[in-house]
Amino acid sequence: MISSTYQVASNATGIAEYLHVLSPLNDFFTLLWLTFVCRESLCFLVVCVTNISIILRPKLRIIIMDKSTGHLSGLQYICSLLNCLICLWYGLPFVSPNVIMIATVNSVGAIFQLIYITTFIIYAEKARKVKTTGLLVSVFGVFAIISLVSMKLDPLLRRTFVGYLSLASFVSLFATSLSIIDLVIRMKSVEFLSFYPSLSTFMMSASFFSYGMLKHDAFIYIPNGIGAILGVTHLSLYAYYNRESREEEFRQSLIRSF
Repeated sequence: MISSTYQVASNATGIAEYLHVLSPLNDFFTLLWLTFVCRESLCFLVVCVTNISIILRPKLRIIIMDKSTGHLSGLQYICSLLNCLICLWYGLPFVSPNVIMIATVNSVGAIFQLIYITTFIIYAEKARKVKTTGLLVSVFGVFAIISLVSMKLDPLLRRTFVGYLSLASFVSLFATSLSIIDLVIRMKSVEFLSFYPSLSTFMMSASFFSYGMLKHDAFIYIPNGIGAILGVTHLSLYAYYNRESREEEFRQSLIRSF
């Protein structure tokens, strides 16, 4: 009996020593897991904040204050809404497992785009109101078709199908971004380029790029990597041409003073 008790105690001591040896390793993997979770949380926080900053951009405030859309176009935000809806669908578990943050963030983005488009429609002239409403209905129609078709496919093909569609929707946004870059360079002015939306877009793309790399998902990190590069380009152009504009204004003020 004493021998049996001693053996149990010895085994318990051995297990305790074994666990003690493994504890640094357990702590290491726990730290890795916490780091991963914190990175995901940080990505989520940054993207949500940048989405909020985008919807609160000056153009929206100008529309509300002036009660008119002026020469502004709602097409960019129609395209952004379609992109958010497709990416939302891509992030759902039955399409792409383990990237639920994509669905969560893009659902927030879709709501923000709807707020902008609704505001645009309210204050737009009748012809533009009808056109924008028609485009909005078309977006939901296209999204419904994409959803129905993708659900007919097997899981692997469904993910690939929706992933390539999300890439295609990003292309339309890149085309808009490139046209702005071309306009700024030709006009040598930042009149059509705002700092805070450019910064917000860069931060959002960089956050999604980091998240895509963490998840090893090319459909996430490739387009957002390109988006981050375009964001840096926008910020660089803003810094360069904004400085030139200020120097020109300073020279003109000196000339007028004489």
